[in-house]
Amino acid sequence: MNSLEKKHSIGIDLGSSSVKMTIINLINGESIDTVTFPQKEMKIETPEKDWAEQDPELWWKSVKECFYFLKKRNDLTSVISIGVSYQMHGLVAIDKDGNILFPSIIWCDSRALKIGDDANKKLSNSLISDHLLNSPGNFTASKLKWVMENNINAYSSIYKFMLPGDYILYKLTGELSTTKTGLSEGVLWDFENEKICEELMKFYEIDEEKVPNVVDSFGDQGKLLKDNSNDFGLSENVVVSYRCGDQPNNAFSLNVLDPGEIAATAGTSAVIYCVSDKKIYDKNNRVNTFLHCNNTSLKKRNGILLCVNGSGIAYSWIRSVLGEISYSEMDKKAELIKNLDDLIFFPFGNGSERMFSNNSNIKSMFHGIDFNRHNKYHLVKSVLEGVSFSLSYGIELLRDMGIEVNTVKVGNQNLFKSKIFRKTFVNISKIKLMVYETDGSIGAARGAGIGVGYYKDEKDAFQNLECIDELCPSLSPNLDESYLNWKMVLNKLN
Repeated sequence: MNSLEKKHSIGIDLGSSSVKMTIINLINGESIDTVTFPQKEMKIETPEKDWAEQDPELWWKSVKECFYFLKKRNDLTSVISIGVSYQMHGLVAIDKDGNILFPSIIWCDSRALKIGDDANKKLSNSLISDHLLNSPGNFTASKLKWVMENNINAYSSIYKFMLPGDYILYKLTGELSTTKTGLSEGVLWDFENEKICEELMKFYEIDEEKVPNVVDSFGDQGKLLKDNSNDFGLSENVVVSYRCGDQPNNAFSLNVLDPGEIAATAGTSAVIYCVSDKKIYDKNNRVNTFLHCNNTSLKKRNGILLCVNGSGIAYSWIRSVLGEISYSEMDKKAELIKNLDDLIFFPFGNGSERMFSNNSNIKSMFHGIDFNRHNKYHLVKSVLEGVSFSLSYGIELLRDMGIEVNTVKVGNQNLFKSKIFRKTFVNISKIKLMVYETDGSIGAARGAGIGVGYYKDEKDAFQNLECIDELCPSLSPNLDESYLNWKMVLNKLN
């Protein structure tokens, strides 16, 4: 077993495809051990067209398996805190006995789109632009309204509704609570009055008693249940002291905390996340504003989020369809392809895309396939370029809104491990890319260190975070031409 110096923290990152858990040494920020479960990506169930569901019990099973793995390899008695990062915008509902009432309606589910569109037309412009900073769209509040309209028995049985990370906290500690940042990502937060948006709750007829207790992202959110601490080999005094959605947490893990700083991810979905101290509202609803994890009443911090649903899921799909085993081997073979010969890919096959007008669901497609010139690695490279093009297109939208995007920080994870993806993103977006050896689980562990009081502030928590690579744009006429062709076809589709 590894001998752990005191003190240590565990970070849990609940994604759409797996749960990742990491132990860090709070003294120097070093990652001690990490595990991902399951090894095969968790399935997103689609029982109806445009639906996307997962079983919260599968999440909890994966969390437990991660603990069991770490327990076998480490003495966990010196762990003092746990942080939870989670896939955003999902809906989980339990009855009074804590039983799950229906599968979680997750972030990329599009069933509530019409409900959100109707609300956008009927609610006052000032409520949306000044208080919610978002159209209700396809977020958690609209998902809950859909349940009310389509399964009244299930809705009536709801004791508390929550976000995915709230459910993991409940299973760990028995505590029922949500966070201010979580309510904002569900479009239930009033930015102007700094509380739950009563007008939206009334409009959607949501019973306020179904909302869990509201707490901050940092701080004591509950002590582990005794059975869990015994089962996982942890001290009975361990607390969960940090909870945040995956995108603000990714920004946090990269020390992106102040106005003008920007983070990106390219996991199942791809995101550009900009921190601001202003209440920014996009009247075209292409980007969304949420509370950042370090927002306080004295230090305003919001996250401006642009999302592309079809990112890593597109790369996972092409790997499965082509029968490939290794992402790294796919990347290597794709690097040998010098010219795609007008082959382009659109990754929009994972639900409606918010960055398009009216949350369009234009689906995914290859365009320009030539049976005599293209092989499967042309397809692989076109997927990498197509996802990168979509992120670069999103940066154009942010710049059109007046947001400066010059330097972007990312973790050395997921699609950002690919040389093709990095190069394409940097050269098309004309940005400097800074790469760090960190991820959401490490960020959640650091956040828990702040929440439990081990670190005095963010500066203390990130003093050992180092950049491992920097990329700057270079001239790439062929790539620029491919991107212009990609945009031209996209404009016809959208």
